[in-house]
Amino acid sequence: MNLQKLLSYTRRAVDDYGMIESGDKIAVGISGGKDSLALLYALNGLKRFYPNPFTIEAITVSVFKEMDLTPIKALCEELNVPYTVISTEIGEIVFKERKEENPCSLCAKMRKGAFNEQAKALGCNKVAYAHHKDDIVETMLMSLIYEGRFHSFSPYTYLDRMDLTVIRPLMYVPEADIIGFKNQYHLPVCKNPCPADGHTRREYVKNVVRTLTTENPGAKERMFTAIVNGKIPGWPEKTPGNR
Repeated sequence: MNLQKLLSYTRRAVDDYGMIESGDKIAVGISGGKDSLALLYALNGLKRFYPNPFTIEAITVSVFKEMDLTPIKALCEELNVPYTVISTEIGEIVFKERKEENPCSLCAKMRKGAFNEQAKALGCNKVAYAHHKDDIVETMLMSLIYEGRFHSFSPYTYLDRMDLTVIRPLMYVPEADIIGFKNQYHLPVCKNPCPADGHTRREYVKNVVRTLTTENPGAKERMFTAIVNGKIPGWPEKTPGNR
């Protein structure tokens, strides 16, 4: 996937759900993985021509001290995007002090808390997460399997306690295309040192989706359509003219 195609996917999502308004200052969460780096490219490219002027700030919540963020700092300098790294003890707390059996939930909660606080400190009114099309389908299946409800990430969500709006501009982008973009543009992906990486419920569900799609071509696309049209509580309507 080239940059033009990534921008096309992103603009369609942003337009369909009115994610960006004039004057927005958007914090982009950078984990160091391919998805967040693709999101950085997407929003940095979009802001050059989008009719609603906006600015972005890149933020990394550092969970593990051994993670080398130098390549990401260099990329942000190249793109002329302000970059902030928040050093935390989250990895120590979750894996060594608490020794959580299911660490992902607590880790995610602590990371989002630190990220949102920094976004507010920088004067941002919105935060962008790099959840893509596959993430939305996998989250729906996780909700069905583990919670007994039909639910998934919403295109945008207002966090009233923080007075921040979460947006998901990559919601139409298939993960396979992000992998292609990473390879074509040589994104400086940082290896994830998390001990739970590759051994989570999400990884299990990802494999389930892969099997379903192999045995039933088009199944993933149909599941995504069911989510978008499923009238999930809190899921916004598309903006007028994009329905």
